[in-house]
Amino acid sequence: MGHIRRALASLLLPLLFTLTAAADQHWTWEEVRDRLETSNPALLADELNVEESKSQEITAFLRPNPTFTLSTDGTQLVPYQGVWQPLRGTSISPNISYLHERWHKRELRLESVQNATGVAVSNHEDMKRTLLFNLRSAFVSILQAKAVLKLANDDLAYWDHVLDIAGIRFHAGDLAQIDVDRLELGRAQYESDVQTAEVNLRTAKIHLLALLNDRTPIDQFDVTGSYDFNDQLGALDTFRKSALDTRPDLKAAVEALYKAETDHKLAIANGSTDPTFAVWWTHNPSFNNPFDENSLGVSVSVPLRIFDRNQGEKIRTQVDITRNQKLRDAAEAQVLSDVDSAYAGVESTLGLLRVYKSKYLQQSVRVRDTVTFSYQNGGASLLDFLSALSDYRALQLNYANLVGSYLTAAAQLNQAMGREVVQ
Repeated sequence: MGHIRRALASLLLPLLFTLTAAADQHWTWEEVRDRLETSNPALLADELNVEESKSQEITAFLRPNPTFTLSTDGTQLVPYQGVWQPLRGTSISPNISYLHERWHKRELRLESVQNATGVAVSNHEDMKRTLLFNLRSAFVSILQAKAVLKLANDDLAYWDHVLDIAGIRFHAGDLAQIDVDRLELGRAQYESDVQTAEVNLRTAKIHLLALLNDRTPIDQFDVTGSYDFNDQLGALDTFRKSALDTRPDLKAAVEALYKAETDHKLAIANGSTDPTFAVWWTHNPSFNNPFDENSLGVSVSVPLRIFDRNQGEKIRTQVDITRNQKLRDAAEAQVLSDVDSAYAGVESTLGLLRVYKSKYLQQSVRVRDTVTFSYQNGGASLLDFLSALSDYRALQLNYANLVGSYLTAAAQLNQAMGREVVQ
């Protein structure tokens, strides 16, 4: 029996350890970000667009195929000198022709598709930028919901402590029943805060898992990270210059302009004449000269571009260059606008957070503890006590939400920059 127990233990302990580890998953922001790139279906599908564009580069650089033609003629349908010899006078002529493209058409087609690949790559990075902002917002929402839930639990525990003391005072005849009832009724608000915070936490987790396409049960994972703010913020001009260098949507607009310029060069090249060279060999049995059976010929075919010189495409691609120049200018203006707006949001939130952290938080704790002590010793009314607790609860909740607003604004600034510059 001892051997059996040890064998079962050796089998069950690793399984138990695995289940425990699975139930205690704590994801950092770096881990969540890496999961997005490998599991988000929309991002993975868009990545295939880049691969498709790269495959088109092969097609664009292919040379024209040569043409092979085999023709016969001269087959005799009547007897020759009383003998029917149908193949005696038949001529056989194999022909090979090849279209020669001039003005670097093939190279320009390749360059155009390569520019299109650059646009696809930049658009993919821009999609990732947007998804990272959504993911970061969901991550911050979880941290914020956890902070609010902890605050609600702490407030409920503090209220229960006050109720315990109120019960002691009531039994000692130092507190009226109506005051005890009002205190017990006040507990409902704190219970509601806890329930609301728990629902918000589950909702934020559901949103995060949906972005990661993950089926992990909500109760078996959590996120971990600093729920605080960074008091330092760089200069606006630095952010603006950096965003112009890194924003993928602006890079896509620039690549689209390059492609338009290449397409115009290709339209001009397509208006040029491409000759077709041909060479053939003819086996032509002759009844009159048996030694004159084989001949070799060459030809050059040149289309006359009198009416069609690709005029419409030349004009269209020239107009498209101007259009893409305007789109690039619009994208640049949008980048600067996004950076300015996001920077203003972070700066404004920081201004409030500095005051809260340096002044209001300590004052709210001091007022709550002072009024509570005074109330418990008969020096303050119940209304004063309830008002002090309400002010403390509102201020602490505002601070927790302000930190969440700062982290969301920082994520928005990172999105405007096209990379993480504010943690």
